[in-house]
Amino acid sequence: MLEVILNKNEEINILEGFPWVFNNEIHSFNGNIVNGSVVKVLSNDKRFIAYGFLNTNSKIMVRILSLDEEDVINKDFFKERIKYAISHRENLNFNDSNALRLVFSEADMLPGLVVDKYGDYLSVQFSVLGMDMIKADIVDILVELTGCKGIYERSDVLVREKEGLPLTKGILYGEFNPRVQVIENGIKFYVDLENGQKTGYFLDQKFNRDNVKYYVKDKYVLDCFSNVGGFALNSAKNGAKMVDAVDISRLACDDILENAKLNGFTNINVICDDAFNYLRNTINRYDVVILDPPAFTKSKDSVKKAYKGYKEINLSALKLVKHGGYLITFSCSQHMTPDLFINMLKDASIDSKRHVQFIDFKIQSPDHPTLLSSEEQLYLKCVILRVM
Repeated sequence: MLEVILNKNEEINILEGFPWVFNNEIHSFNGNIVNGSVVKVLSNDKRFIAYGFLNTNSKIMVRILSLDEEDVINKDFFKERIKYAISHRENLNFNDSNALRLVFSEADMLPGLVVDKYGDYLSVQFSVLGMDMIKADIVDILVELTGCKGIYERSDVLVREKEGLPLTKGILYGEFNPRVQVIENGIKFYVDLENGQKTGYFLDQKFNRDNVKYYVKDKYVLDCFSNVGGFALNSAKNGAKMVDAVDISRLACDDILENAKLNGFTNINVICDDAFNYLRNTINRYDVVILDPPAFTKSKDSVKKAYKGYKEINLSALKLVKHGGYLITFSCSQHMTPDLFINMLKDASIDSKRHVQFIDFKIQSPDHPTLLSSEEQLYLKCVILRVM
């Protein structure tokens, strides 16, 4: 097995749980380099540190699999890891949902593997070379452990290009229509595994969507960047008088209407418009405004521009919230840190000339865990404000 020898003291973060080894942290190699293979990571004085997937074409040259030298990295190893990951989701007892994340990459010590459950079907993503090379084994394991009827691959994320991998998607197991009906928080809706966002849907917002029940009863609600209507549907279910759901995509708006009809909701009004434009120009006032925009930044280099974008929509939203109403606002960019996000909201509240109370702070749903040692995985932030 190839040995990857680290620079002096670079093992400290790994031993504390950080899941990556960057190319500038490596001193030398001992053996034949085979990208995608499992390698042994050693300290500069040749002590065992970890096993991991190697890819010299990536800035993240090793992705950690195990810190236990006794582990044998084979199909049984991955089966036990996946079984352990699934056991956490079973402990959560999502009795009113059959859509959830089963495996979350590095957070479950399975780098480059995401597995989402949508009813009887799985949507999977392989984003690193090592995991992609054992795809057939992973599919076998998932079929055995879950009894799923089909598996759809959504390996169409740009990060694969950094691994030297092509973007790809399609059915890996079974024969089925990739548009499937699921239940979340007791609400029925359709998910498009082939073309939907991420692996089909934003599953990380499950608890946050349900949490609107504390704020929307008998209220007029605005749901911006509504996508297929997750927050709008949960607001309608929980007693909102009326929900305006805004999205720029005609297809998304059609999905909102279809999902509302599927549940018998008549209190959702769909507006096909750019959310920035609607927030700037509407004269309507709302009891609750929900902002769940896409990530405005994917890198540290564009954080300043993203800050401006987040501030613009939150400033506009604060002006639309009635006295005593609520702003429920999100950022899904890891580079918009919690502190930075809250500072942006302070700036927006000052410029809007509205006083606000900080009511709550939330992160992604618990089927999307993070490693305490890797703050990069804490990407989703939710702040709930009451506007005075």
